[in-house]
Amino acid sequence: MDSHALTLFLSLADHLHFGKTSREQHVSPSALSRSIKQLEEELGAPLFIRDNRSVRLTREGQHFREYASEVMSGWQAIRQTFKQEQQILHGELSLYCSVTASYSFLYEILSSFRQDYPRIEMKLHTGDPAKAVERVQQGLEDLAIGARPDSLPAGVEFQSITRSALRFIGPQSPQLLSDEQLKNPSADTWQDVPLILSEEGLARTRTDRWLKHHNIKPRIYAQVSGNEAIVSMVSLGFGIGVVPQIVLDNSPLTARIRIYDIQPPLTAYDIGLFALHKRLKDPLIAAFWNRQR
Repeated sequence: MDSHALTLFLSLADHLHFGKTSREQHVSPSALSRSIKQLEEELGAPLFIRDNRSVRLTREGQHFREYASEVMSGWQAIRQTFKQEQQILHGELSLYCSVTASYSFLYEILSSFRQDYPRIEMKLHTGDPAKAVERVQQGLEDLAIGARPDSLPAGVEFQSITRSALRFIGPQSPQLLSDEQLKNPSADTWQDVPLILSEEGLARTRTDRWLKHHNIKPRIYAQVSGNEAIVSMVSLGFGIGVVPQIVLDNSPLTARIRIYDIQPPLTAYDIGLFALHKRLKDPLIAAFWNRQR
């Protein structure tokens, strides 16, 4: 007994006519008769009374009709359920970002994404944002959040999420920069200013460019990995640092640092998503990428 046999039986039970049933189900009358006969043999009871003029359901046939209807309804329901589940995306995505990004705007992004795609699991890795593009290029992550570099590497796509100013910061006490040093940054005025800079990345590149523009040979007190570490060292009075405003907005040490209004300001960060262009066809990556548009 299979679903096709039950379909033929139910059609014949409705039409009570072998010719109409054959045409509707696209089977020959002989194939239809064989199918019904096989059902009757398996059940051990006649399902139809046949004569030259009419076809009628037997008592057993009426009972079996109820059973077959229930079975076919359940069959169609389970098929539809499986079909819908196949259409629902499921799997795992890896995402890399800084600690700051994880608690500044990532919560809103992930909560919204999870509502639309509850069966996609997110694997979150945090670290130095300067590594964002590199980790995507190396295939370590499906997606990454970071600042767009001045030159985007070939094969890497970027989608902007927000912008953040790049700030010079110092401790509330002691005051490490005078008004004169702020107004006239130069090799003479900044020669003794201790700097705490990123080891690498966009902030370091733009800070080095600014220092070179003013002919300042920096006195580097420390080179660290991660903006949060820069804020911490600056708050303790070790030197002047450069970090994105978004870091300051979410730092518990904000009250212990001061922002220096140095003109012209450093070029702001354009923060967004990175992904390999060739991987945007992946349904899971595409779902996350397109959700941010």
